[in-house]
Amino acid sequence: MSELLRVKDLVVDFKTRAGNARVLNHINLDLNQGEILGIVGESGCGKSMTALSVMGLVPSPPGQITSGNISLEGQNLTALSSRKMREIRGNLISMIFQEPMTSLNPVFRIGDQIAESVLLHEKVTKKQAWARAVEMLEKVGIPEPAVRAKSYPHELSGGMRQRVMIGLALACKPKVLIADEPTTALDVTVQAQIFDLLRDLQRDTGTAIILITHDMGAVAELADRVAVMYAGHIIETGSTRDILDNPQHPYTKGLIACVPHLEDNPTDERPYLEEIAGVVPPLTELGSGCAFAPRCQHVMEKCRFNVPTIDPITDQHKVACFNVKKEVIA
Repeated sequence: MSELLRVKDLVVDFKTRAGNARVLNHINLDLNQGEILGIVGESGCGKSMTALSVMGLVPSPPGQITSGNISLEGQNLTALSSRKMREIRGNLISMIFQEPMTSLNPVFRIGDQIAESVLLHEKVTKKQAWARAVEMLEKVGIPEPAVRAKSYPHELSGGMRQRVMIGLALACKPKVLIADEPTTALDVTVQAQIFDLLRDLQRDTGTAIILITHDMGAVAELADRVAVMYAGHIIETGSTRDILDNPQHPYTKGLIACVPHLEDNPTDERPYLEEIAGVVPPLTELGSGCAFAPRCQHVMEKCRFNVPTIDPITDQHKVACFNVKKEVIA
């Protein structure tokens, strides 16, 4: 697979009343054609800000990309004008946001909203754009798509609105699709349907997907590779199998342990559920050491005053932790 998207040494700062907040700290990511990359971590770790940076949607002010670059097929997106980014956004790169009701315009029919995106990026007639909108609604599994295209967002269920968002994002056949926690507000049955839909569409269209989530189960089901984020840093990356079977960073281990396993406690009424003590620290209050040190059960003195670099332990598996065993690296 050839490289499609690369985020290199990306730094994003926000100016706040409490001081400068570095929300992304030298982020490095790559996405290959036809691949699904999962980005996981708790709320406030920088997952959504990474997505907004790729989309050119960092709110400015107060935020700005301080350094680094984002390239799509070799083109540096961070150097483009706002007009050029509008041509790419929704066309070559699309995004599914967390809550469709805040992303869909409540006073326009859903068919019109999909058709508008097609008209903006492709040389087609209004009739052809409307036909594309109906086609996309059919592809995402909405019954009676020609009828539903004339509906307003409030007339649809949460699951159907999320399907509309997926259809809208894929209407112009983007090369990269960013799904930012696309099932957060949905029940588990609808979540499974959305994940199946994303997998089927990715297989049919070849679109590369960045899946942003805090759900390790979703990652296990969908992702080819995983990047774990904490406090604006990427602290572990690798294939999904490497991360799930052989996690090295204490934070990654904690995320996996937070997933309940009923089969581990067949005689218990409720499964034992571990938790990671503490919370993600405010980005204006990070010390000079590892950001996870205050919550880590294996913290050492040097962890409090030094930031570990992310280093390889195998060809594809990298981790930023002073506690990684030397025999693993070998």
